[in-house]
Amino acid sequence: MYRLLIVEDDAVIAGAVKQHMESWGYEAICVENFQEVLQTFVTQSPQLVLMDISLPFYNGFHWCDEIRKISKVPIIFISSASDNMNIVMAVNMGGDDFVAKPFDLNVLQAKVQALLRRTYDFAGDSKLLEHKGMIFDTGNGLVANGGARVELTKNEMGILRCLLEQKGRIVTRDKLMERLWESDSFIDDNTLTVNVARLRKKLEEIGIHDMVKTRKGIGYVVD
Repeated sequence: MYRLLIVEDDAVIAGAVKQHMESWGYEAICVENFQEVLQTFVTQSPQLVLMDISLPFYNGFHWCDEIRKISKVPIIFISSASDNMNIVMAVNMGGDDFVAKPFDLNVLQAKVQALLRRTYDFAGDSKLLEHKGMIFDTGNGLVANGGARVELTKNEMGILRCLLEQKGRIVTRDKLMERLWESDSFIDDNTLTVNVARLRKKLEEIGIHDMVKTRKGIGYVVD
């Protein structure tokens, strides 16, 4: 089931969109605190965002820019401000589509369905993992910490994901190698050591130090 995040301060519109999307089998969540849109995005890890432009505190362009710093999740702007300048601005800020208010819910649903299909049919699953302010997008291998970002290789992604999913518990070297073998990556004990070292170096480049700890003779842990 795809999860949609609705960032719309008009409760009537948000409720109608939520109800319609749920009738099509989507999980739809409405943002309630418009000072914490990014936090809600990270917590809920949606596969698509419906973003109004005119919002309390910060506008939709601001939140789109913040989301783009950590994720490539598709964003559809929905707004009554449908002049050409706003449409161009929406695209330039990283939006994937624009729907002008008032809109037909069936048209919106069709756009959502098409964008989800284009984005995820061949992309596999994607979710956000967070640890002490660091955000890891498992879909595209992007790790963000503050304003800094770094992209991971396939093996580095597999290692970090496994460690974060078992946060606080030691993951053995054998378990990590088994996990990477499952994704068709050729890896042995020496290759694992090299990949962990490269992962640590990339994390240090964006200000994350000593996150991946070694348990000598056993494996690694993130705590």
